[in-house]
Amino acid sequence: MNAVSENRIDRKFRELKARGQKAFVAYITAGDPTPEQTPDLVWALERAGADIVELGVPFSDPLADGVVNQLSAQRALEAGTTTPRVFEILQAVRKQSQIPIVLYTYFNLIYAFGIERFCLQAYQAGADGVLVLDLPPEESQEDANGVGARLGDGSLRRICLVAPTSPAERIAKIVQKATGFVYYVSREGVTGMQEHVATSIGSRIDLLRKHTALPICVGFGISTPEQARTVAHQADGAVVGSVLVNRIAEWGSEKDLPQKLEAFARPLAQAIHS
Repeated sequence: MNAVSENRIDRKFRELKARGQKAFVAYITAGDPTPEQTPDLVWALERAGADIVELGVPFSDPLADGVVNQLSAQRALEAGTTTPRVFEILQAVRKQSQIPIVLYTYFNLIYAFGIERFCLQAYQAGADGVLVLDLPPEESQEDANGVGARLGDGSLRRICLVAPTSPAERIAKIVQKATGFVYYVSREGVTGMQEHVATSIGSRIDLLRKHTALPICVGFGISTPEQARTVAHQADGAVVGSVLVNRIAEWGSEKDLPQKLEAFARPLAQAIHS
């Protein structure tokens, strides 16, 4: 592939725009409750209406994640979910689905695995993008050893985070390195369910649109259909994670976990698509 090739993420946003719909981006942790069950959960989310799935790569020190996702990563690690195992999960998903998949990870994992090796194997396994939570633009060297160079070659989209506290000049620097879509963090702090959506989202998205033509998805704290609908009216997509992960924790030992997750996620998809 080259830098101008369209991948699954680009195609999905183009299709949604043509239909006048917004994207439902669903987050779960790869390997929770077990690596063997994760493909079934991805397929269940797709049946429910998810447009993109973020797969969290389990990490022992997930600094950007709240307690729900921390415990999810711990369960996945205890179940034997290594980075190579995540790639095997991706390969299994691709046997039945072409849903766009973003790997949600931390730079330590990529660095330890080997930057070029990680990006190549992720792409070969079926990933479409990578979101590196703790890699600011200043630390992403655009040289032969930099993750930015490896993610910028057209194979994988590089999803970048923008915080609610980011000033305009920093936003411009961040989105310059982004491809696929921009992930706007709706509030300060870590991931987790919230009772209310931040009232500043609309104005911040307006600011972001002045600096990028990429789709803008909003995450952190979205946990109900009503919240998801509110965000989708303002952004190009809504990211829902902790509330799904929490249900997996609750239903993880039940045989009908995929069916239950599908039923729970469907109203979220309908709200975002409405």
